[in-house]
Amino acid sequence: MKKLVGNEVVVVAVGARGRTGGRRRFGTVLSRGVAVVALAVLGVGVASPAWAVPAVTATIPVGVDPYGVAVSPDGTKVYVASLTANTVSVINVATNAVTTIPMPVGAQPYGVAFSPDGTRAYVTNIGTDTVSVFNVATNTVTATIPVGDRPFGVAFSPDGTRAYVANETANTVSVFNVATNTVTATISLPVGGNPIGVAFSRDGTRAYVTNTLFNTVSVITVATSTVTATISGLAGPVGVAFSPDGTQAYVANDSNNTVSVISLATNTVTGTIVVGANPNGVAFSPDGTQAYVTNSGTNTVSVVNVATNTVTGTIVVGASPVDVAFSPDGTRAYVTNLAGTVSVISTGLAAFPAGPALAATGADASGPLVFAAVLTLAGVAVAAGARLRVIRQR
Repeated sequence: MKKLVGNEVVVVAVGARGRTGGRRRFGTVLSRGVAVVALAVLGVGVASPAWAVPAVTATIPVGVDPYGVAVSPDGTKVYVASLTANTVSVINVATNAVTTIPMPVGAQPYGVAFSPDGTRAYVTNIGTDTVSVFNVATNTVTATIPVGDRPFGVAFSPDGTRAYVANETANTVSVFNVATNTVTATISLPVGGNPIGVAFSRDGTRAYVTNTLFNTVSVITVATSTVTATISGLAGPVGVAFSPDGTQAYVANDSNNTVSVISLATNTVTGTIVVGANPNGVAFSPDGTQAYVTNSGTNTVSVVNVATNTVTGTIVVGASPVDVAFSPDGTRAYVTNLAGTVSVISTGLAAFPAGPALAATGADASGPLVFAAVLTLAGVAVAAGARLRVIRQR
């Protein structure tokens, strides 16, 4: 076995007994180039999850004060709402090229979401109390719809028939008929709660709305458009997201640097995850194994292992990150930074839906690669600035 030299750290996985009866060990040391650590069970039909060090692979300039970010369902476009710049930036995923769409003066676009069929996007404008409807094929605004005072978060129901918009100052949620782009109902929330974040459960039966000043989450029954429960015990809740398996939700608490874990079975907080300073945005990977949390106070993204509700890594991004969205296949994540950029993260996750399991793989490139991440793999800390090399021992 080779000796370790310099600033190198090893992560070792021991595979199952193969067809030849021997056991294989894969040790991965941080080397140059792009490297992937995959822990797989060898010689049998079932493999353990693949893990790799996530890293920022690109930084894309967009408008000033970008807040909301969303990836189109087909994975070809990213929409970014830039509040102070009064623009929506459209990122071509294949090239990272940006097309800038000016918004009406004073619009102050904030939140953005794509319809499940990918034909339209809704952008909330907190300066004009409106929602702009985009034709995604042409990247043009086709309608502007009045809503409540200072609309922030926006989300589509999984079946694409409804959209909810959280109106911060009005303390309401506007309910949209997506087919007609019209507001069909207004749901009242506690006065003074300042609702900001909104998300639908995976089965579409309920929605969660974060009330930042009241430290609560309002539970809305979608069939009746009524608030049927209130979840307490949060601290300045902002972003909210539901896990793909539909069992829990994560809420980012800006005031105490945590994420609250909510059980959907009971609508109660069942756990607390300590993350970086001032967490705002939260998103689950499509395969449900990880969640990313943006920490605006530390310029980082926390990587959460969903199975254990623990932080397993920290990724350094741009200044003041606020929102995050995964690509549909889970291989990339996009983070808006108030400094006027979007950080593109290569997540290291296998493409979703998953294909055949692979053994440890790696690609080498010229020059050193410094990972802007601190990740724990198999109980071993992998430090920023280390280098990757693959060692095989039979």
